[in-house]
Amino acid sequence: MEISQTKLIGFRHSSQWTYAVMLIASTIALVVSFILSADTLQLARNPSASLGCDVNAVISCSTVAQSWQAEIVKFGSLSYPNAFFGIAAESVFVTIAVIGLARVRVPRWFAACTWLGGLAALAYSYWLSSQSLFVIHALCPWCLTLMFSTTIQFMALSHATVAEQGLPAGKDGEVSSGLAKYYRLNIDLMIDVLWIVAIVVLILVTEGAALFA
Repeated sequence: MEISQTKLIGFRHSSQWTYAVMLIASTIALVVSFILSADTLQLARNPSASLGCDVNAVISCSTVAQSWQAEIVKFGSLSYPNAFFGIAAESVFVTIAVIGLARVRVPRWFAACTWLGGLAALAYSYWLSSQSLFVIHALCPWCLTLMFSTTIQFMALSHATVAEQGLPAGKDGEVSSGLAKYYRLNIDLMIDVLWIVAIVVLILVTEGAALFA
């Protein structure tokens, strides 16, 4: 029996691997969101409080938490910290990862919406990180952890969407041969490593002096 060239086989392309990686990354992001929420509440009670991750003028969670970028969602006079939305979003991604580990093949529209949600979470995280680096000029270690975990979460979700959910599908209902080859030849691993290294280099170039001061 001939195996389709668009079919991804092997443990690295299985639901056990792709969704397990997503679950670990999402769980880390969820825990960090809880920590950031606790820090936000602490600052709300005592605005002059010093947080445990306040190291110097640049490595300072409180500086980032007290910026307007930390509460961009507003309804009238009420504003909502980003960390609270992080708890809600990451709870959803943890649930999706568990569903994936159970090898439940969800409807295509749900898989597509899940991937778009992951992309939105990634874009939101990168926007906040860029604001920290280039506008606020302060780094929050917990925020950086959240950014990296969100990045890995999106990488794993993309892999699972292709390998397990079969999206995006062409006219024949199968994943394109080019996209299948991208994962089958492990090109994604090389891209993912370069992606992470590029982020680390950007942080070091921008604020490296403060990190090692």
